[in-house]
Amino acid sequence: MQRLPLAALRAFAAVYEAGGVRPAARALQVTHSSVSRHLHELEAWLGVALLENRSAKGRLAFTPQGQALGKAALTGLASLNNAVEGVRELWRANSVVIATTASFAARWLLPRMASLRKAHAWIEVSIIAQQAVQNLSAQGADLSVRMGSGPWSDGKVEPLMDDALYPVATRRYWNSIGERQPGRALARAHLLHDRDPASAWERWFAVHPLQGIDLRAGARFTSSDLVLRAAAEGLGVALARDRLVARDISAGLLIRPFSAAQVNVSRAYWLVQPPDEEPRPAVQTVAQWMRLQAELPP
Repeated sequence: MQRLPLAALRAFAAVYEAGGVRPAARALQVTHSSVSRHLHELEAWLGVALLENRSAKGRLAFTPQGQALGKAALTGLASLNNAVEGVRELWRANSVVIATTASFAARWLLPRMASLRKAHAWIEVSIIAQQAVQNLSAQGADLSVRMGSGPWSDGKVEPLMDDALYPVATRRYWNSIGERQPGRALARAHLLHDRDPASAWERWFAVHPLQGIDLRAGARFTSSDLVLRAAAEGLGVALARDRLVARDISAGLLIRPFSAAQVNVSRAYWLVQPPDEEPRPAVQTVAQWMRLQAELPP
């Protein structure tokens, strides 16, 4: 640790992320010459070039070594930042940090936060939204809600909720297909794909098979929230998670063309807590509140 040029690595990570020395200097609120000096120092310390062509206009070109170091520096600094922020938030006994995906946070957790505040006004909850599963301690989180095939080895894990999958679309889009029989309509529809294998169309067609479906076609999205937003914009038919789409169904924003037909998914969501420590009272309260919320209708 004594040998690592941390200031130079931070400057290089900013250059890598911003694509140039000047935008990196603006982001770091330092001078252009200061960032350039750090880059020269880092290359001299490493003994390799990190940039291909310093005089080129526009975005800088990085050497393969620069690409590898830039990615690693960004990942490491992001993890460190999360841990620092978590520690800053945890100094208060009434603070609880929950880590989960952006989709679950936006569509299940946030709509219920008002009820938590009403029941336990003394607790302050912060949310870390990250798509990939990370170690709780690295995230600086007290609790995590994960989607997928648990359990995991980095904490005390318990199943939180089951789920169900079914097609959804706007009424206008579904009617525009011009087929009265749902199966035929789905065969002609634009399928919207969630990149999460747990929400893939293959799971629906394994239970409700249709002939002539090309699952390679159709737009793909990196989160369940984006898939549902695309469906709400009338772009096609999405395979929805009931826990995440139920409010849109109730509001009439989306419809279920196949009525009650669905694919049940057991143990779809998991509650994770640190393995070797007794949770603070605030954390225990939030965990119990989430268990009770999970038992309510979506």
